[in-house]
Amino acid sequence: MEGKKAVVTGAAQGIGQAIANGLAQAGADVAVVDLDAARCQDTLQLVEGHRRRALAVSANVGQWEDVKGMVEHVVKEWGRVDVLVNNAGITRDGLIVRMKEDEWNAVLQVNLTGTFYCTKAVLVPMARQRYGRIVNVASIVGAIGNAGQANYAASKAAVVGLTKAVAREYASRNVTVNAVAPGFIDTVMTRALSQDVRDTLAHQIPLGRLGQPADVAEAVRFLASDAAGYITGHVLHVNGGMHMA
Repeated sequence: MEGKKAVVTGAAQGIGQAIANGLAQAGADVAVVDLDAARCQDTLQLVEGHRRRALAVSANVGQWEDVKGMVEHVVKEWGRVDVLVNNAGITRDGLIVRMKEDEWNAVLQVNLTGTFYCTKAVLVPMARQRYGRIVNVASIVGAIGNAGQANYAASKAAVVGLTKAVAREYASRNVTVNAVAPGFIDTVMTRALSQDVRDTLAHQIPLGRLGQPADVAEAVRFLASDAAGYITGHVLHVNGGMHMA
């Protein structure tokens, strides 16, 4: 991926940070996008540690004007966008009968509409240059469901449908669109769970452990590379065997 220009949303920490680091390690320059660019310093240092250029950009992916401005800024700075990783996402968990409308709407706005906005914004420069790699971050929850996460599961299942539709629309322009669907990953969110809950999850996973952000980053790096040039519309599950699709 030497010299490729990548955009990673939600890249200030966790899985997004690992993805940005992995792409930089493979040779890409990385635009690190988050709600607050000031939170991106650690990720910037990781990217620059691989002797790659890094760019911190503030954007709310759920707002079209923010996303449009973010992509325009990257294109102005670097001249192109080769890779987009739609990683930004939020949760607002609760049983559906208690779920408030704003909790439903907030998750769909960021996880699904944000993916739509970012994809729409990069497709113009990608189609023009007749090259692009889009990788969406879905979830095991979108495939198997999860009690208390109706909004999150719905958003991630919809991301898979969006992935396949755009893959068909832009294949003729040499733009591939794929998704990774992580299982339960050892991040800040899962560390907030009790040890008993974490142990129960680990017992449900054939490989016997929660995943690491780097496990997801490796899958993203493959799909974003030319090694995956003949793969599009695919969902790559990274879950230790918890769900075998």
